[in-house]
Amino acid sequence: MASFSFGAGNARKLATIPLYAAGRILTLIVPRSRDEWVFGCAVGIADGALALWNAAAPDAPRAVWLVASDREARDAAARGIPSVRKDSWRGLWRTARARVVVVTHGFGDVNRYAVTGAFVVQLWHGIPLKRIGLDSPETLRVPGVLARTPLGGPARALLRVMYRAAARRIRVLPAASHLVRGRLESAFALPDTAVPVTGDPRVDVLSRGTAADRRVTARAGIALAVPRADPSTRFVLYAPTWRDGAADPAVPSADEWRAIVDVLTRRGATLLVRSHPLGAGEYTPPFVTDRVQSLGSDLVADVTPLLPGIDALVTDYSSLAFDAALVPLPTLFLAPDVAEYARRRGFYGTYRDVAGDDWCVDWAQTAAQLDAVLDDDADERVRRIARARALSTRVHAHRDGRNAERVYGAILAAATGARPREGTR
Repeated sequence: MASFSFGAGNARKLATIPLYAAGRILTLIVPRSRDEWVFGCAVGIADGALALWNAAAPDAPRAVWLVASDREARDAAARGIPSVRKDSWRGLWRTARARVVVVTHGFGDVNRYAVTGAFVVQLWHGIPLKRIGLDSPETLRVPGVLARTPLGGPARALLRVMYRAAARRIRVLPAASHLVRGRLESAFALPDTAVPVTGDPRVDVLSRGTAADRRVTARAGIALAVPRADPSTRFVLYAPTWRDGAADPAVPSADEWRAIVDVLTRRGATLLVRSHPLGAGEYTPPFVTDRVQSLGSDLVADVTPLLPGIDALVTDYSSLAFDAALVPLPTLFLAPDVAEYARRRGFYGTYRDVAGDDWCVDWAQTAAQLDAVLDDDADERVRRIARARALSTRVHAHRDGRNAERVYGAILAAATGARPREGTR
């Protein structure tokens, strides 16, 4: 079952307006320091925030990571990263005092009530294919009960004002390319100066070192997360996106599970299922098999570093398709609800721009395409890798592993007029 929806989230946002007001008073009274930074990330010690931490921490000795759980605190300690619980009084104080606040999803990555007045760096968490922020009607959705009353319209108007006010606090939001820059400027209502084309720090790991070294490291990470899988197997990653609380239409039937496992067995492959962190489908075959394994966010917070160890990706509307293009990986698109998803969320461009003309509408078609991709004697794998390379060229302006370094430089230039120290990575 999904654990979050925009309707429920927006209801909580409206209910906590007094806390936002109290936080604003606090940030008016408490002066921000000259050198304190706070970092936060909704999925843990991971993603672009971790890449930027590694670039900035040597120059920011008073930086701290705001964590949401004991597990995140342990993960931070294992990396030598000082941490504070974001929902504690110390988390509130450190956020209120910080000059620079770094997030990847939203202000809830840190203490959301003390962000006003800080230099906010919003790294986001992937190149958007589906519309996000102010571009998506889902963002302003209110709970069904409220939406059916005369208060529904005013509530949406108030939410729009709140989202725009929040977006205006963002001072740096890095873009992977000029194409992506336009999407982010529109979604967050930001000027050009706030959206530099530096590349996305979260994908630096896909460009550093040699392809062979990246694959060895990624396979080791997969083996650690999924110890039951045969280490010699080929891995297929399935990563469906979030349906905002709605049921996932792509959960396989019993017959489809048999077709999937038949292909996996014949081709010596294992399917790794990674449901979206905000909602998980019932992806458990109705029979015993080791050919299907879970790779949820409870096992791996950030799957991006593991992509070089994957042999094929199956997804629908996930930004992983853009990340995987850097590897490059052959990608199959399974989207049984394109028309409904386009109506409800909308796309930047068309779905065909990314998925081509041959996306699947069910697992029977997907299994047949996967069979062809995993066939060593067929040309299908080569064709899809070429498609991935073309997609990467369109959306990634930088592929040198130095995106975090460029973002750090952009922050220093905008916040202080300084430059990174020599040799900063």
